[in-house]
Amino acid sequence: MLLNKPRLQNLLRAKGWLGLLATTPESVTYLSGYWAMPQWIRRGPQVYAFQGADSGTGSFVVTGTGLSDQAADQTLWVDDVHRYGEFFVTPQLEPANSGDAMPAWRTRWVDILTAAQHDSPAKAVAAALQKAGVTGGAIGIEEDGIGAAQLAAIRAACPGVRFEDAGDFSKRVRAIKTPAEISRLRSACRIAERSIYAALQGAHAGESEYDLLRRFNTQTVADGAYPVLYCIGIGERSAMPNVDPSRKQRLSVGQTVRFDVGGRFEHYRADIARIAAFGDVPAASRRAHAAVQAGIEHALEIIRPGLAGRELFDAVVGIVRRAGLPHYQRNHVGHGIGLDGYEVPALTPTSIDVLEPGMVMCIETPYYELGHAGFQVEDMVMVTETGVQSLMSLPHRLLDCPATGSPPVFDESPLQVLVAGSPAP
Repeated sequence: MLLNKPRLQNLLRAKGWLGLLATTPESVTYLSGYWAMPQWIRRGPQVYAFQGADSGTGSFVVTGTGLSDQAADQTLWVDDVHRYGEFFVTPQLEPANSGDAMPAWRTRWVDILTAAQHDSPAKAVAAALQKAGVTGGAIGIEEDGIGAAQLAAIRAACPGVRFEDAGDFSKRVRAIKTPAEISRLRSACRIAERSIYAALQGAHAGESEYDLLRRFNTQTVADGAYPVLYCIGIGERSAMPNVDPSRKQRLSVGQTVRFDVGGRFEHYRADIARIAAFGDVPAASRRAHAAVQAGIEHALEIIRPGLAGRELFDAVVGIVRRAGLPHYQRNHVGHGIGLDGYEVPALTPTSIDVLEPGMVMCIETPYYELGHAGFQVEDMVMVTETGVQSLMSLPHRLLDCPATGSPPVFDESPLQVLVAGSPAP
């Protein structure tokens, strides 16, 4: 189970809430195990998940009838699935052989489809809360996952319940990762590393950013992940923070390539960055890279439980400046990562977050110099009881890629990757 239920319940009791009603795709999956595909890929579909503050309160998912097949086909850790709206599925027209066993997912789906159908999401939520034992008191609801009209409808349908915004609360619940989450994050990270290596395999003068992207994404998919983040820039274009790989920008000897990349493995994100040097690059490029590398390596030396996010920010920025970029500026040097790409903690100059064991973070020191290039080292790391553990295997240094077209050689091989589990449906 992904859900850290004891942490959730402790935080709910501290707030005086009877439960948490999730509305965002990340928190719905976290609270219930339910991955509603349309909710993840477009705005609009209303899907909810609820967990209570104590064992006597029920848990549930509310979803559209048209999404109920996924609820039946997945392993959920809730008591009930409630549906709303119409959707038409044709029963088998020819009689089945009497000896055929019904698949488990079909049995579960029939149970969902034969249960009560509600006219609207708000009415379904009201019925689900009543069945869960919540008819009054306060619960948290993620207001950022639904529109104002939808929130008003839910409040009107549940007049005895007081709904309080839980947007920041739910992110704090997810900040401490369970072993199952860490395993998925580690696999997502290693797949991204393998994909960088695959992109650099056979790199040669004249090929485009898009050529590198194609090899990167092919490896990502082959390893069971889905492409999400793939900023791959060559030379001057690598200074674009959100560079979209171009078919026109061509690789030539003496250029650097910036990878700020990561896919999604079993719903969990990767976000890492490395710089490759194609042949012999200018001394200015090596100096800039050495400075951002020094910042990352200092972060790994000082991360520990109890360290404030703003203290880590100040220390890392100070090291990068002293290491060769005295004008260096940043608005953050990292962020939590999990089901979402940006989670708690925030490593900013004003952050109130404090590092705790079990947090998984991206530590990064990007530097974008217009007219020259972009330089970035970004690691995924986990805070431990005594310090920090990196989820990475690629070295921090420039990844030297021979201009001869032969594959790059790394001291630490990212090819030895153990990927636990199977891809998401």
